[in-house]
Amino acid sequence: MLAKGDNGLEPHGLPRVLAPLMDQTKAKLIIRQATVADAPAIARLSVKVYGKADAFTRAEIRGQLINFPEGQFVAEYEGKVAGHCATMIVTADLAFKPHTWEEISNGGYGRPPAPEGDVLYGFEVCVDPDYRRLRIGQRLYRKRKEVCQYFELKGIAFAGRMPGYSRRKRQYPDPADYVQAVRDKKIRDQVINFQINEGYEPRGILPDYIPTDRESGGNAVMMYWVNPLAPRDTGKAVPGLKERVPSSVRVATVQFQMRKIDTIDQFEEQVEYWIDVAADYESDFVVFPELFTLELLSIENTKLEPVEAIEKVATYTDRFVEFMQRMAVSYNINIIGGSHPTRVKLGGGKSEIRNIAYTFLRDGAVHETQKLHPTPSERRWWNVRGGYGANVIPTDCGPIGVMICYDSEFPELARHLVNQGALMLFVPFCTDERRGYLRVRYCAQARAVENQCYVVTSGVVGNLPNVENMDVHYAESAILTPSDFPFARDGVAADTAPNTETIAIADLSLDALLTARQSGAVQNLKDRRFDLYRVEWTQTPGD
Repeated sequence: MLAKGDNGLEPHGLPRVLAPLMDQTKAKLIIRQATVADAPAIARLSVKVYGKADAFTRAEIRGQLINFPEGQFVAEYEGKVAGHCATMIVTADLAFKPHTWEEISNGGYGRPPAPEGDVLYGFEVCVDPDYRRLRIGQRLYRKRKEVCQYFELKGIAFAGRMPGYSRRKRQYPDPADYVQAVRDKKIRDQVINFQINEGYEPRGILPDYIPTDRESGGNAVMMYWVNPLAPRDTGKAVPGLKERVPSSVRVATVQFQMRKIDTIDQFEEQVEYWIDVAADYESDFVVFPELFTLELLSIENTKLEPVEAIEKVATYTDRFVEFMQRMAVSYNINIIGGSHPTRVKLGGGKSEIRNIAYTFLRDGAVHETQKLHPTPSERRWWNVRGGYGANVIPTDCGPIGVMICYDSEFPELARHLVNQGALMLFVPFCTDERRGYLRVRYCAQARAVENQCYVVTSGVVGNLPNVENMDVHYAESAILTPSDFPFARDGVAADTAPNTETIAIADLSLDALLTARQSGAVQNLKDRRFDLYRVEWTQTPGD
């Protein structure tokens, strides 16, 4: 029997016996904001749609997500990524002046929202061909309009393909005439017709937008949608990097002295001491040197041969990672844990030693960065092999990158990390004498200038007479800045005395860094010539 007023229905009007079944039904197709975890799936989709040569890399996708996470979306069908949409916020002047896809998209990495940006620019929409009858493209275009209206922008611009042009080029030598014929309904172009039906208006032709697009003759048609809800003065705060990172961060670099120890507990006490010091100064980051864990070899009573020694120190990997992870959480500090020789398993039962930097975040996350370029002595003495991948690391203080010693002497690596959004680069190093140190120091300073980022170096001092290839060291650890008015006069925020066990600490203004990138005396990142050059990163299984 029903109680008075009870009609046997749930609030949504369904019989109560059926309502639980409906409540358990999940949507098959959703459009949602993309996350860094989606990067591999988006990359696979891009390869499926464009082929490996023209597809987005995972690094480019990570850059898009770090630069403007609110503007990146995926269509997910039954848990599988079936569509991808990438946008950025730019000024109308940039959107409508002649440009190529490489120039406007920052080589595929996207851009942080321009401080005076008033136009949403779309530079990618792709749909899995197996799901093209689900109107995913239409849904992604609608999502763009929602983003545009949320941020009260004037409109949406993008350069669209015109894939039917190559077949009619003789009839319409001028691509503008071809577009006009489509508008006049004399001919059909599937892509242009779709975009016009979505409310976009052709605003001109961009020649050589994507030179390899043969179907479009390299051309693109500039499309624009006017936001009918845009206020006269678009003043809503655009979520640039300044709104997503702290105004400043405090970093500490440890100049670590190698000394004879008898137990691993002594090594951990020494490391924890410096973490405690950095945490007492309320540092957000503390960085240790390259190969500082080789101090553990001094525990051995007999002198080991080089290859045997590196195998021995690799056995400490699990304990080292667990200890450092615990320190990061306990002291509430992000730790760049120098580097540690690690045995990496390969396919077919094989393995090899690689030099790996472990980054321990204060939320408990652990990230690995492999040294890509072992030095000749590392290869000769220890049989260390070069690794793969160079991924930016998202932290609570903004995206960072790690380059291990010799890697800092290859400018392509730093540029690749900054393209992904890195604001700070950490360089653990281990050098035996002053010339080797200066190579790292000069290159680290150059990376700071050419990429308009902070670079923090950390080196070892002292000696281990009983450990092959680690007998002497030279270091002057430093916290380096770009060379411009908002920063330290000599581009050095802090440094250490030579060959002394100590710590250097500095506050780094991320506000000043981001302002300098937009309006500094020189603007290295903005002024790159994408029509002449770019850094292309070979996709690898770990990247």
